[in-house]
Amino acid sequence: MAKDRHDNRDNHMNHKGKNPMKTKITIAIVTLALAAPAMAGNDDEIARRTQESRKVVKTFMGKLKGELQKAMKSGGPVKAIEVCRNKAPLIAGEMSQQTGWRVARTSLKYRNPNNAPDAWEQLVLKEFEARKAKGEDVRKLEHAEIVTVDGQKQFRYMKAIPTGKVCLTCHGEKLDPAVAQTLNQFYPHDKARGFRVGDIRGAFTITQPM
Repeated sequence: MAKDRHDNRDNHMNHKGKNPMKTKITIAIVTLALAAPAMAGNDDEIARRTQESRKVVKTFMGKLKGELQKAMKSGGPVKAIEVCRNKAPLIAGEMSQQTGWRVARTSLKYRNPNNAPDAWEQLVLKEFEARKAKGEDVRKLEHAEIVTVDGQKQFRYMKAIPTGKVCLTCHGEKLDPAVAQTLNQFYPHDKARGFRVGDIRGAFTITQPM
């Protein structure tokens, strides 16, 4: 309706012989002024939800790291595979239940088909790779935005997972035969191999309903 009012104003002023270019510039300024508060509010919402998401990712990461360390001490890499296979989904489920959000992990080179990225996640992961190629620190890579899906707004957040030295035990280029055998048993279509230290292993991903 605002556009219709502006169009009517244009026609009225043009009939009186005023400069149409001047009219368009004035309208553009008014439109931007009206949009500014909404844009600012949107930025505040993204900032607030980003902070909340960072806390959840930190908790998720801490719990998973703790379980992996215990598994490595008690049974080595093969035991750690069981943690990633069984405990990681449970942790994600608990975090999702506690927050009311979707909390998960994903990757372009995923191991579990249940963690395959959706279209939006694929785009962000590819953006992370491009940013890494330009020299950005993988540990600081994150992305947040508000998207609309089927007419409903959602806040989406992703935080990159860097590949550390310990990750190479199960995700590196050369795997111990026992590790490779276990992975082949549980994940016959495994894509999560061939990583090097500093690569983007994947990302934590969060979807918050709005």
